[in-house]
Amino acid sequence: MKKLKRILALVGAASLALMYGSTLLFAFIDHSKSQGLLKASIATTILLPVLLYAITLVYKLVKKDPPN
Repeated sequence: MKKLKRILALVGAASLALMYGSTLLFAFIDHSKSQGLLKASIATTILLPVLLYAITLVYKLVKKDPPN
């Protein structure tokens, strides 16, 4: 389970880095669709960490370990 958490954390960090890069790229591209892509990229950059935080909170509430 610990190895799975590390892999998922690495995937999450990589996806955030890619979203930051795409946001920067879309900000400099002068194309007709770049404005919409920039808005979508900014939205996912904000929403993905919030969603991941919410999932971890729910997981901690649902998982009930017996006291040792």
